[in-house]
Amino acid sequence: MSYAQPQSSSRRLTALVAVGIFHVILIYALIHGLARKIVEVVRAPLETKIIEEVKRPPPEQPPPPPPPPKLATPPPPFIPPPEVQIQVPVQLPPTITAVVPTPPSVPIPPPAVPAPPARTPAVVDARGCPKPAYPAASIRANETGLVTLTFLIDVDGRVLESKVERSSGHRRLDEAARAGLGICKFTPATVDGRPERAWARIQYDWKLE
Repeated sequence: MSYAQPQSSSRRLTALVAVGIFHVILIYALIHGLARKIVEVVRAPLETKIIEEVKRPPPEQPPPPPPPPKLATPPPPFIPPPEVQIQVPVQLPPTITAVVPTPPSVPIPPPAVPAPPARTPAVVDARGCPKPAYPAASIRANETGLVTLTFLIDVDGRVLESKVERSSGHRRLDEAARAGLGICKFTPATVDGRPERAWARIQYDWKLE
């Protein structure tokens, strides 16, 4: 009989156990060691740091351009003064002129102004003119007053027209005066001695005696 087979199987079992133990240790180590490293590796990128922003100085601006140079105004051009030529009047020798006396002028009389024409107004001829009759109704009514009449006298002294210029206040007295004086004889108005048709004004005062 041979005993080689049992020994080989025991060795294989021992190797398997050793391999299992090794795997267990490896897994434990991986769990506790590598896991921590993995956490640390994963945690590192998650850490953020606030970095203060460094304020950069503003860019330097170029210096302002220099002011333009002051140009001195050139002096005004020299203008020579104009030459003034003074002409000296030439004195001529005195001349002798004969003065002839002129006769005094005779004043010319102004033209004669024609004299205005001589006019005379018409006049009532009282000798041929009876007094107008006093109206009986006016006497009973005790009417009085001064009436002014105008008559157009023709060249022969006759009355052509008559009208009451100012009433006495009573129509009966006005009409009686116009009718009574209208038959009177008038001397016509004249111009340079010639008779002329003209208007004449007559007043008659009615009074009760």
